[in-house]
Amino acid sequence: MLTPDAPLIPRPANTPEALRTAVAQVMPDSLATFDAEYAEALCEAHSTGNAGPMRRLVGQWAVYVAIERHPKRAARFRCLEATADQAETVEEALAATSELGRILDQALAEAGLPYARSVRSSA
Repeated sequence: MLTPDAPLIPRPANTPEALRTAVAQVMPDSLATFDAEYAEALCEAHSTGNAGPMRRLVGQWAVYVAIERHPKRAARFRCLEATADQAETVEEALAATSELGRILDQALAEAGLPYARSVRSSA
């Protein structure tokens, strides 16, 4: 029996093929977007000889899948996005964005991706 906190699917490998399969399972409405972004990244990587576009694609979609494969996490994420978007005070917006950041940190870690807690300007 699936518990409310259990992931819908196992964590996919961080490959375009595995992520496409996961997207089809946990967020099928996003499959066309994945396919378009994949084609664009592949074309750019091929034309430039640089793997960066493919790494960005895999990283981005690995995080999306990490969030969406947990229904409660995904629902909370969407609720917080709406709260941040419609916040009437700075405090309300900061609280929502802070929690969004924690969810993203969890998703990055779950996807096995590196992340920086703070970004400093080199200026």
